[in-house]
Amino acid sequence: MRRALVIGCPGGGKSTFARRLEDVTGLPLVYLDRLYWNADRTAVSQDEFDRRLEAVLRRDEWIIDGNYARTLEARLKRCDTVFFLDYPAAVCLSGIADRRGVAREDMPWVETAEDPAFTAFVRDFHKEVRPRIVRCLERAGGVEIHQFRSRADAERYLNG
Repeated sequence: MRRALVIGCPGGGKSTFARRLEDVTGLPLVYLDRLYWNADRTAVSQDEFDRRLEAVLRRDEWIIDGNYARTLEARLKRCDTVFFLDYPAAVCLSGIADRRGVAREDMPWVETAEDPAFTAFVRDFHKEVRPRIVRCLERAGGVEIHQFRSRADAERYLNG
């Protein structure tokens, strides 16, 4: 493994898994949220995000943490391994609630209050976004895919 993606619903623990994977493999970790968001909660332009992502994809080794479905196919073409944290919505909703008020290295600010639109996105992820991810993964040739249905499954992988 030299180029890995960690994908799944927000709140599922992608960043935590990615940090642990970084510790195990020594591969450099890149957070898509850090490429996309500014500290003042504004987003960079789509062109700027694409330039930043392309610079990462050109590297020989990386772990990329995040979904950003619009860019998934481009990332799949360059990666050799995918970790899909495919957890129930309740797990992810709990995860976003638990991280409120906590500084995180994957985000340039601290989330202090519930964002109803984001909560709705997480609640609807399995119906709205997950099918697109699954279709992309089905078309991804030559990529090793690890799909975890629970945090315990992901933990067993990291410990094994």
